Amino acid sequence: MTPVHLTGPKLALREVESEDTKDLLAVYGDPEATRHLSFEPRTREQVRAIVDRSIASAEDTPRTEYCLAVTRLGEHRLIGYARLATEPQRAATIGFALHPAEWGRGLGTETVHLLCALGFKALGLHRIWAARAPRNEASARTLLRAGMTEDGRIRDHVFVHGAWRDSITYSILEHEWAPMG
Repeated sequence: MTPVHLTGPKLALREVESEDTKDLLAVYGDPEATRHLSFEPRTREQVRAIVDRSIASAEDTPRTEYCLAVTRLGEHRLIGYARLATEPQRAATIGFALHPAEWGRGLGTETVHLLCALGFKALGLHRIWAARAPRNEASARTLLRAGMTEDGRIRDHVFVHGAWRDSITYSILEHEWAPMG
């Protein structure tokens, strides 16, 4: 597949580049930004490894993982990170994180829409799903606004901050998805 570059009204998704390490560290190294994620804040070395894996995954054939930089439309600087990982049966899981300075502006919803466009339009998927921390109500609103349906709870799904945590799952099917208008 050619390099991914998707645009929406306010955002663009593009391939991750080596130069994104500092900006991704500002997200993945921030305790507030990672508070509800499935991992604790990352170190510079861990973020560098994520960037390296993201770049390498773009070369895989077949490509099963799309790790993308979230940027403001017309700008190049990473303000978030989005991931779509394909699964058998024409399905994928998605996830994303935005810098806390970008929260509350509808950018999460747009990020989910762009990931769905990649999955449904470009990859021909049938189902896309996501999971959130039970206390992350903002993520619940984001996923619902993007057209996803709450499916249920996975008990003791992730071990983070020294304890097991449940996840609430959401999904959307290809016939339910509508492009942003």
